[in-house]
Amino acid sequence: MMSNKIKHTPRYLAVQLLEKVSQQGSYSNLSLNQTIQKEQLSKPDSNLLTNLVYGVIQHRLTLEYWLTGFVKNPKKMAPWVKELLLSAIYQMEYLDKIPNRAIFNESIEIAKVKGHVGTRKFVTGVLHAIERQGLADLSQISDPLKRLSIQSSTPVWLVQELTKQVGAKKAQSILATINQAPVQAIRINQKLTTKAALEAALPDFQLEASPVTPLALRAQGGFIPATQAFQTGEVFVQDESAMLAVESMQVQADDQVLDACAAPGGKTTQIAMSLTTGRVTALDIHAHKVKLIEANAKRAQVQDQVHALQLDARKVQDKFPAASFDKILVDAPCSGIGLLRRKPEIKYTKKLQDSENLAKIQKDILDRVAPTLKPGGVLTYSTCTILNQENQGVIDAFLKDHPDFEQVKTQTQNQLKADRDELGLTIYPDDYLSDGFFIATLRKK
Repeated sequence: MMSNKIKHTPRYLAVQLLEKVSQQGSYSNLSLNQTIQKEQLSKPDSNLLTNLVYGVIQHRLTLEYWLTGFVKNPKKMAPWVKELLLSAIYQMEYLDKIPNRAIFNESIEIAKVKGHVGTRKFVTGVLHAIERQGLADLSQISDPLKRLSIQSSTPVWLVQELTKQVGAKKAQSILATINQAPVQAIRINQKLTTKAALEAALPDFQLEASPVTPLALRAQGGFIPATQAFQTGEVFVQDESAMLAVESMQVQADDQVLDACAAPGGKTTQIAMSLTTGRVTALDIHAHKVKLIEANAKRAQVQDQVHALQLDARKVQDKFPAASFDKILVDAPCSGIGLLRRKPEIKYTKKLQDSENLAKIQKDILDRVAPTLKPGGVLTYSTCTILNQENQGVIDAFLKDHPDFEQVKTQTQNQLKADRDELGLTIYPDDYLSDGFFIATLRKK
């Protein structure tokens, strides 16, 4: 009976999810949401599960470094046993309210249920050895690059690249914040509700204004997608930084707008909010994602302003004549290095080469959509990465090939970084504790 009961506990579910993320490359945030809904976990249990899954993934390199002091060959362990030990070390080191006794008892019980007597003995031995000897002092790692990599649990290549691009001090500041819990931000559907009405509709949540944009609220105290306000389209879960791309476009009521890489449609619905007689054409290469855009537009009650279409953004000219659009948004496919708080597994799967390959695709999309913009129109380019190769680097390459375009300074309602010298706007994860993001604004002469 106990073995059945334990299979629905946050610690057991965390081990399963962590194995799925590390072995199958599942997205932690999607897997988590599915599990919380399927298991119908209580609020404290879903909080613990979320904390364990994000915590272990965020601190993986640190936890693995500590574990190697107690296990001769971690690679020989079954993946779930490794995740079980990493989650136990995470709880011992980072969750000060949980006594070791509780961590040990449940970890050993999970080992017994998922494995055999030998596994249980092995896990018991490792945990007691850690308790006796303590964990290695990270400040004693002599190589400064390796030390920062292990302390922040960030691969060496990314530490090097950030240091090169933004300097050692800013790189350290960014890396010091990426392992914090992500802020849950919501965008108010101004067609359907107001901030005051939302506060009444979401009494269990602490809502506070965002420093990034007037459209956003930071919501603490639960899982927004489970609320009535989410179901009826009054709110969208969207990071504050991601709202800035559309905000900076200054969409007019009668604009014809192209959202070139639109799924799942968060930015499409945001564009549609400003339209009355205008229309946004939203593209995605996959049929099921086009359906997702349509579903989101319907939920937001802006389906009349949205035309979703299955089309590769690089084939826009096959379908639309030159000068079809007043505004174009290219929210380009990117490495996602700005999302480390929300999708921490990204930092372990990406390489510098990925960024360089993506830059070619990003530039190609810009090249192909550019002719469909009207003279005097605005092309907005955005990514959720903070690496220059995919950001200003792409814009510089595009402008070199398109003298009929000029870059103008990206403006936001809250006048973020208004005194900067750069024309593009880069939001780093440590600036406002939102996602890392880049926006460039290009005008066709």
